[in-house]
Amino acid sequence: MSLKIALIQYDIVFGNPEKNFRNMESKIEETLENKPDIIVLPELWTTGYDLTRLDEIADKNGEKTRGFISALAKKHRVNIVAGSIAKQKEDKVTNTMLVFNRDGELVHEYSKVHLFRLMDEEKYLISGNTTGAFTLEDVPCAGFICYDIRFPEWIRLHAVEGAKVLFVPAEWPEPRTDHWRSLLISRAIENQCYVVACNRAGRDLANEFAGHSMIIGPWGEIIAESGLEETILYGEIEPEEVEKIRKKIPVFEDRRTDLY
Repeated sequence: MSLKIALIQYDIVFGNPEKNFRNMESKIEETLENKPDIIVLPELWTTGYDLTRLDEIADKNGEKTRGFISALAKKHRVNIVAGSIAKQKEDKVTNTMLVFNRDGELVHEYSKVHLFRLMDEEKYLISGNTTGAFTLEDVPCAGFICYDIRFPEWIRLHAVEGAKVLFVPAEWPEPRTDHWRSLLISRAIENQCYVVACNRAGRDLANEFAGHSMIIGPWGEIIAESGLEETILYGEIEPEEVEKIRKKIPVFEDRRTDLY
């Protein structure tokens, strides 16, 4: 079984959720011409890194985003890994990924576990404390957000428990593009799984972003990759290949869990 993926590499309008919702609806509808099974959005796509105004613009309990994405997923019968949003609950805000199936049902929420100090996340957000594991199309998957990919032990935990596809929405800055690409490829090779990473394009008041959304196979081969500009990236994955590769080189069986 192959799955068609569409990654929306979007230039987020800084601090303007209303405009971002309108733009994203158009982008999602544009992907439908290619009949994807799964659509993936970038990190903090409703607000960008307008962290100082989160008390005004964060999504209260994630309700607006849930209603918006759920309706589109159900209408178009498509799975949506809806990147992440600034989700406000009482006086706390998390950087939270939302995942919806073809019926518009919320499959999973994952709040970013590792907050990125270089962009002041720890000053305005609280970290999550649950795993990123979920299932789409009967395929074990896991979701992570941007900086999380620098923590291989966190990713490995999910792979050992069976994840075959890792989804990574991000706002990764352009000066560290080489790190982005190298880390994603490494996570795919060492965990013998697919990595589907959707970065943002463009710039905000303080940062230029790397783009280079990627779909990477379990051998570390690049299936599809974009450049810097706003675009929609398409590719196909075959989750059954993961088990074949894990049997060919039995990395998980050869781990020394008595030592580490």
